[in-house]
Amino acid sequence: MDDEQFTVSTDYWTELDDGTIRCDVCPRACKLNEGQRGMCFVRKREGDEIVLTTYGRSSGFCIDPIEKKPLNHFLPGTPVLSFGTAGCNLRCQFCQNHDISKSREIHTLADQASPELLAEAADDLGCRSIAFTYNDPVIFLEYAVDVAKACQERGINAVAVSAGYINEEPRKEFYEHMDAANIDLKAFTEDFYEQLTVSEIQPVLETLEYLEHETDVWYEITNLIIPDENDSEEEIREMCDWVVDHLGRDIPIHFSAFHPDYKMQDKERTPPSTLRRAWRVARDAGIKYAYVGNIHDREADSTYCHACGEMVIGRDWYELGAWHLDEEGCCEHCGAECPGVFDPESPGDWGRERQTVRLGNYRQNGPAAE
Repeated sequence: MDDEQFTVSTDYWTELDDGTIRCDVCPRACKLNEGQRGMCFVRKREGDEIVLTTYGRSSGFCIDPIEKKPLNHFLPGTPVLSFGTAGCNLRCQFCQNHDISKSREIHTLADQASPELLAEAADDLGCRSIAFTYNDPVIFLEYAVDVAKACQERGINAVAVSAGYINEEPRKEFYEHMDAANIDLKAFTEDFYEQLTVSEIQPVLETLEYLEHETDVWYEITNLIIPDENDSEEEIREMCDWVVDHLGRDIPIHFSAFHPDYKMQDKERTPPSTLRRAWRVARDAGIKYAYVGNIHDREADSTYCHACGEMVIGRDWYELGAWHLDEEGCCEHCGAECPGVFDPESPGDWGRERQTVRLGNYRQNGPAAE
């Protein structure tokens, strides 16, 4: 049973001639009869409209390093308050957050917070940003946008971690309120998207081009490399060439290691050598900032000046070491600019810590850290 307290009206839907209502948030275009939910689970038809049933509810909140999103060029070393809800509009067979994104149970949403309360808590906890993550925030667009507005009134940034599977009009509204994003470009073939995510690649590419050419949002790309599925050198090169041609050379790309999960338990973990190969392919393609993820590799996790090749940000997992950017975000060795959003005075020092936070009783006792 949905709780009316957490149910709100939405705008992106169309009533069709056959009496169904089509949800227009994402390309899936779910057509719903009374009481039916979309594939995302959280958007539902009630009467003559589509409602969001999880406004203000979350599967939990925690403070992470911003590098874990991953974002390496957005306020490095700073803490970000992260949360997700339930459900997702993709059906990834390899989902590594499937306990959240594939949930069909409201009781998964164990914590709650209004946008204003969440902004207040993030401020009190010293977080520079808030991240919508774990499941895709486009499905709870109304809640995410309101949280972003409340946070930005306090000078706190809004970060979207998303697969980019969203239609044009809601895309405009959503990213109007985001300061940074990481887009999960899951592969570079239509077959992969159709067979392993039950979606299409073109809307994702359109989201990336929109971010690059129509917004000021700082964004980075993640590509989870799965053995024998999207790990060929040819596919990685084609993807990198597309990024260079359509987005430019400054966009950081993170090649992340797959681990067996959900419906792909039979796959092996991604070998570090595969990630290193992708890292080299990206650099050879002209991408200035390539990284590896989910493995320990200080060299391929660090940032190097694109002009002189010297290290400007050293990383050990999520912990910062060397820092050779000046107050203008330029290389101290040669003066070349490093694209990104950097603190003009100094990097953060949050390190590798992950801190769980309970917000349900915040107004009485403050945010309880675990």
